[in-house]
Amino acid sequence: MERPRHVFLIAGEASGDLLGALLMRALRAAQPDIRFSGVGGEAMAREGLASLFPLGDIAVMGLLSPLRRLPQLLERIERTARAALEAEPDCLVLIDAPDFTHRVARRVRRARPALPILDYVSPTVWAWRPGRARAMRAYVDEVLALLPFEPAAHERLGGPACAYVGHPLLDCLDALTPSAEDLAAREAGPPLLLVLPGSRHAEVARLMPVFGAAVAILADRCGPLDVALPVVPHVAEEVDRRLASWTVRPRLLTQEQKPAAFRRARAALAASGAATLELALAGAPMAVAYKVAPVEWPLRILVSVDSIVLPNLVLGERLIPEFLQGRATPAALAAALEPLIRGGDERAAQTSGLARVRARMLAEEGRSPSARAAERVLAWTTSRQRV
Repeated sequence: MERPRHVFLIAGEASGDLLGALLMRALRAAQPDIRFSGVGGEAMAREGLASLFPLGDIAVMGLLSPLRRLPQLLERIERTARAALEAEPDCLVLIDAPDFTHRVARRVRRARPALPILDYVSPTVWAWRPGRARAMRAYVDEVLALLPFEPAAHERLGGPACAYVGHPLLDCLDALTPSAEDLAAREAGPPLLLVLPGSRHAEVARLMPVFGAAVAILADRCGPLDVALPVVPHVAEEVDRRLASWTVRPRLLTQEQKPAAFRRARAALAASGAATLELALAGAPMAVAYKVAPVEWPLRILVSVDSIVLPNLVLGERLIPEFLQGRATPAALAAALEPLIRGGDERAAQTSGLARVRARMLAEEGRSPSARAAERVLAWTTSRQRV
């Protein structure tokens, strides 16, 4: 009798925790007796994972934060690698956070070369440090990509095998697809303007003052606006503090209210990130901005793509206007948003382009990205069990 399959998963931050939870659910639907161990957060815990340690121990970003916590991070890397080896799983799945998960993978591969290792979410090798793709071949057997252009990028860069399984946002496609009523509301007044300053404290701190000033300019030029700002709980206090200086006070939306707002938004002002894909799937025109710490900005010369906006990368063209660092001024953002709110050729062109983004993101109708990812994981566990 075949023993229950065992998958060791490692998520390194909140977005990976959600992705890991969806993958666990899909794996259990296909193999009810499957076992899990590894590192994750609250979402993965709800699916039955007993994490080795809290996700907050390793969820750090930027250049300076990891250096401050280097001893703890190194200890967590060693502990995770040791636990993965002791568990003797059928497959190791890395979920994003390559600065942590890949260090674990290299240690595991050296000790147990036959253990299949999958990387769920490709590192941005197509934009930053392309040499990582070829280096990954030594310790990753297959990449499960969220974006449709990533398999070709890995092939071009000499990376490991790469399969497009689809972005988890496609699981929410129904919730993001506007109905006839939503489209009518989108054209009604006052126009709904969504403001999305990011989900990290540093993003909120850098973008909120600029976004607030841009909204004030738009209100003067376009008349009354219905401004709404979806808030994630862990930055709610930061957002509320920053709103004190805004002259146009937005409605604050919960995460449950967000999909309906995406379906009805006339336009959006967003930080670069996954929210731009959500807006694209909802067909909501947008302008995008991003700011990094001054010490990090000189590193932009190492970025090898013309755009940091995900829908632009999916299309391979600059459909959505983007404003980085010093170019992200209130005047520039208001000027980009005004024609999207008023309507006309610019709005029509972006709306048409967003429909093409949606078409390219769809992989196999009727099958969720999580189910496709689970299928690849199970294929590797099967090959392991035959050894």
